Amino acid sequence: MLNPSEVKVVLEAALLAAQEPLPISELRKIFDEEIGADTIRRLLEELREAWKDRGVELVATASGWRFQTRASYQKFLERIHPDKAPRYSRAVLETLAIVAYRQPVTRGDIEEVRGVTVSAEVIGRLEARGWVEVIGHKEVPGRPALYATTKIFLDDLGLRSLQELPPLEDIPQTFDVTPTPPPDPQPAPAPQSEPDSQPAPDESAAAQPSAV
Repeated sequence: MLNPSEVKVVLEAALLAAQEPLPISELRKIFDEEIGADTIRRLLEELREAWKDRGVELVATASGWRFQTRASYQKFLERIHPDKAPRYSRAVLETLAIVAYRQPVTRGDIEEVRGVTVSAEVIGRLEARGWVEVIGHKEVPGRPALYATTKIFLDDLGLRSLQELPPLEDIPQTFDVTPTPPPDPQPAPAPQSEPDSQPAPDESAAAQPSAV
C-alpha cells in the first residue's frame, strides 16, 4: 500500500500526462479504488498548494482536475506558440452570454433579448465548439429546443460550476469583448436576420490557459 507522499507523486504524474481533466472517480481507478474520494481530494489540495508558486497550477474544473499554465504567463508562451484562438463574431459571443446566464433558453428567447433573428450558423458554431447543447424541448406549440452550456464551456473558462460565472456586467472582460456603446433611444425595430460571416475586430474566443 502506498503512503500519502507516494500517492501524491502518482496523482501528479497522472495529471501531468492527461490530455483532459480527470475526475476523482477516474483518479481512484489508478489505485484500484482502494483510496477513498475524500483522501484523493485532500491530497489534490495538498498538491495544488505545492504548485502555487510555479508557472503551472493545478485547478479543479467541471470535468475534473488538470494542470494548466497560469494565465499571467500565457503571453510569453504565445511567442513560441503564435497560433491564435478562433475568432468569433459579436453575434456568437452575445448569444453565448445569453445562454450562459439565462439557461435553459430557446432560440426565440435569445432573439427576444438580442432584438435580432439568431441564425442557425450562430447556434451551429457554439455547438461545434462544444460550448452549447440541446438539453430538451419547451412544452409549447412547436416544442422549440432548449439550449444550455456544457462542461466543456466551464472547463475552457476554468470553472467548476455556473455559480462561479462572473457578474453579467463583467461579461465583456470575461470573453475579451469590447462593449458597444448603447444606441440612442428609438422605437424597437422588427427582428431581422444578422449575418455571422464577419468577425468583429476586437472580439475573440474566451481566453483559456494552456493545459499542460
